[in-house]
Amino acid sequence: MSNLSNPQPIEVHKVALESVSDASGLADLIDKGLIEADRVIAVIGKTEGNGGVNDYTRIIADRAFREVLEARGTRPMDEIKQIPIVWSGGTDGVISPHATIFATTDADKVPATDEPRLSVGYAMSEQIFPEDIGRLPMVEKVAAGVKIAMERAGITDPADVHYVQTKTPLLTLETITDAKRRGKDVWTEDTLKSMDVSNSTTALGVALALGEIEMPKTEQIHKDLSLFSSVASCSSGVELDQAQIVVLGNVRGVGGRFRIGHSVMKDALDADGVWESIRSAGLDDLPERPHTSDLRGRVVNVFCKCEADPTGRVRDRRNIMLDDSDVHWHRQIKSCVGGVVASVTGDPAVFVSVAAVHQGPSGGGPVIAIVEPDAG
Repeated sequence: MSNLSNPQPIEVHKVALESVSDASGLADLIDKGLIEADRVIAVIGKTEGNGGVNDYTRIIADRAFREVLEARGTRPMDEIKQIPIVWSGGTDGVISPHATIFATTDADKVPATDEPRLSVGYAMSEQIFPEDIGRLPMVEKVAAGVKIAMERAGITDPADVHYVQTKTPLLTLETITDAKRRGKDVWTEDTLKSMDVSNSTTALGVALALGEIEMPKTEQIHKDLSLFSSVASCSSGVELDQAQIVVLGNVRGVGGRFRIGHSVMKDALDADGVWESIRSAGLDDLPERPHTSDLRGRVVNVFCKCEADPTGRVRDRRNIMLDDSDVHWHRQIKSCVGGVVASVTGDPAVFVSVAAVHQGPSGGGPVIAIVEPDAG
């Protein structure tokens, strides 16, 4: 792993998932010599499950990818299990299952440049207990982990951080019972609600670490929507009891082919926010009113969070997502934003995740682009 004094260049590749357990894209990258199994440091992907508490496609995909890293590398599984592999379930609408793979590489294999280039650091937080979710101890544990990941990426200025992807635990009947057995209470006993709360608490930890906010008060968590991070993308699941934290930003002198930038979508239809993230990443030659063809294959992927606007309106038009008892709003807003983002990139394999409280402005969310400026 890179450290503060000597971060390593990063290779980024996006691969398709042709089935829930398909890790052949990762295997092909390794077999072709494009990356080394022992140098994979993070994976961020979308699986085709329901995106809910019982979305076990995340566990299946996780196992498949770690088994490839074990079979084609030399690291023991205990070490491989520490690699953050962040799966967001639910590929509603046109969103296509895929994974974005990050690996270090040797400096002599990539272009040398003093321009800012992508650097990645990761960390695992202290254990997050069921009673921490929705409360200040979780905020503090996440913030501490973000700072460690920044250091590992060689990033000293929070302004150079453009994306913090996390995966944190949510509440299940088993963990709620465990807390009660130990004399503790939990923020909510609604397990699906706990997904939203876990994400929002984590986002405040990211914002705190990056100086976007001061330490929040307990009563502000998941309630004061004026508090948010512009770079946090937080997911949660049943497969872990720590925060997996991946910090991505730009570092001068690290070299490499890739660069990252970010913006925010102000609402679910804000395609301009997506374009702004791509410009922020370094594609500053785009025309004032760009078209997908202007990208010329230079966008590796776009990552964003979304949320149904709590007012029940978008651009002053009423919608019924929050009143729909047939299809949960998680799935509806994810499908909508996925279509908007894919219409910009021209590629349905985009990372769109829901439950975005404290992640970008209310009703919108952060949007991050990784590009290869000199490609195409």
